[in-house]
Amino acid sequence: MKNLTREIVGRIEKIAQPVKIMHVCGSHEHTIMQHGIRTLIPPEVEVVAGPGCPVCCVPSREVDEIMYLAKKGVTVTTFGDMLRVPGTNGCLADARAEGADVRIVYGVGNAVEIANKVDNEVVFMAAGFETTAPTTASEIAQGPPENFSLLSCHRLIPPALKFLIESGEVNLNALIEPGHVSTIIGTKPYEVFSEKYGIPQVVAGFDPFDVLIAIYLILKQIKDENPHVQNEYKRAVRDDGNVKAQELMDEVFYIKNKEWRGFPSIPDSVYEMRDMYSQFNAREKFDIPELESKETVTGCICGPILRGVARPEDCKLFREECNPVNPIGACMVSKEGTCNIAYRYGSLNGYSAP
Repeated sequence: MKNLTREIVGRIEKIAQPVKIMHVCGSHEHTIMQHGIRTLIPPEVEVVAGPGCPVCCVPSREVDEIMYLAKKGVTVTTFGDMLRVPGTNGCLADARAEGADVRIVYGVGNAVEIANKVDNEVVFMAAGFETTAPTTASEIAQGPPENFSLLSCHRLIPPALKFLIESGEVNLNALIEPGHVSTIIGTKPYEVFSEKYGIPQVVAGFDPFDVLIAIYLILKQIKDENPHVQNEYKRAVRDDGNVKAQELMDEVFYIKNKEWRGFPSIPDSVYEMRDMYSQFNAREKFDIPELESKETVTGCICGPILRGVARPEDCKLFREECNPVNPIGACMVSKEGTCNIAYRYGSLNGYSAP
């Protein structure tokens, strides 16, 4: 493996040129930081992290919505990472400390099991990208108990990429596409970025070698002036993706415009439940009001980090007031968050150790 790594790094060095490559996957950032990949490649080849952590992308408004339900006495279920994602006035961990019934589950199936056992309304806060949306859709389509409902916070990656490309804020030149998301949606949704904007793209797996190969293939596309979508992760990703999963998502959800943390409203970027399943839509079932929400804590730059225009080391709170034990911003909460990863692996990448 060491010889293969040297070979691919050598190939990268031969055709390297100034380029900004964005990835949008927490697992990719973990691989890059854990294995010091940025220290292996030429400095002119810049790899930046975008909005790849689904929990981090949940905006304050949606945290405020689930907090509203928790304080109303509803049994709230969600992933463990969501407990400390900040809303306007605290997080779910705060609500639980004050007596709210907030439970950690591994998935929507566990939440349905709880609903079958308790004599109370149960809401599952469904945060995730296209990777986890099919499981959520499956539970809804099967008909959960009447006391179960869903707060959909599912987000779609391609619309966020389109926003980032068109905004020009990041000035990205190429994309490493997320492997997990692509197992569901396939490679076709990315094609427009190459055809319309001339963006080289590679769908990559999660081994260090996968990422290095993706960087090399992107540089080769640039050298050959042939931007297109290449599938490096063929062992898991098909061009058409998982068609049955796509059909199930289309049955249960429709797509709407909505804000992400650190972003304004992104067109066609969030899943909401169709009218035929409205009895399981927590927003309608509990008539959640339009809440006035504040996005970030003063000093936190999670938004620019999610948009790929800043690194954790640029934040004055990083490693001081904000750390995994006491996360102030959403990007420090989850192990897929860019700040959390940088805190754990910064010393392997030329940054000061915590």
